[in-house]
Amino acid sequence: MTDSPDVLITTAFLHPGDDVDDMLRQAGLVTAHAPDLESLSAAERRRLLGARAIIAGTKPLGEAEFALADRLRLIVRTGVGYDSVDLDAATRRGIAVCVTPGANRQAVAEHVFALMLASARRLPENIADLARGDWNQLTGRQLSGATLGILGLGSIGKAVARIAAGFDMKVVAFDPYFDDEFARAHGVVRVDLDEVFRRSDFITLHLFLDDSTRNLIDADRLAQMKPDAVLINTARGGILDEQAVIDAVRERRIGGAAIDVFASEPLAAESPMLNTTGILATSHIAGATREARGVSGAMAARNVIAVLAGGEPEFVVNRELTGAR
Repeated sequence: MTDSPDVLITTAFLHPGDDVDDMLRQAGLVTAHAPDLESLSAAERRRLLGARAIIAGTKPLGEAEFALADRLRLIVRTGVGYDSVDLDAATRRGIAVCVTPGANRQAVAEHVFALMLASARRLPENIADLARGDWNQLTGRQLSGATLGILGLGSIGKAVARIAAGFDMKVVAFDPYFDDEFARAHGVVRVDLDEVFRRSDFITLHLFLDDSTRNLIDADRLAQMKPDAVLINTARGGILDEQAVIDAVRERRIGGAAIDVFASEPLAAESPMLNTTGILATSHIAGATREARGVSGAMAARNVIAVLAGGEPEFVVNRELTGAR
């Protein structure tokens, strides 16, 4: 449509007039912001989806949106996860889907340790006790000397391993594409998936969500954990069988869970994830720092500007498209 923007921005943390918007407009591009397309009228959805590029957040983009997007060439996710985009549908229509790798690795890694420390020192319980006027000096545990199991030794998993060294933790890891050189340099022990669950005091997930990892962590896998071990997930909610985690924590078969991502978001107020003692939940904020969001937004903007000027997209996940890299 002739009045459609060049760039539609659906990432909730990006706003009109911010640095990313300014970058795009200085490049001569017309922008529009719509973090919630579903709330718009059909006519407005059609107008906005006439954009040539989308800088996308976590809201789903699929066949229904692509059917209205006859000019769309590029989607850039402000993050590394792209499960919110129907990759097959985008590929069929020749739409390159890109990510912003590395932008939030440190932010996510630091949040892992925020969750780990909060769980280890029982901070939520202590804060709740004090709010009720109870002075209970709960016994926690130290990270030093504990074994940390990392599932997925990619960019974020490696950042986690580096921080763990500072806490004098023992680190074991599983990854289908294991980086032996990094492991040797940082004292990470390579083990299989089952061994991670048997040996670890804390387990942190850093895997992509696809058919091979969906519900990977189920009741059988949880049964392999130590009874006082804590499971941490800052990757994607669908990797966990959430009911199995809830049951394992309630029945004290594991020590607890600290979860930042969920199969369905936003999390319903009545969800057992919010009402089960031993589960610490945060609202998908692991990568939500000023620094990480600034880098991610700038990376997305640069990619969009280059492609709409005739260049090739970078950090493409559907690489079967000609010219993608």
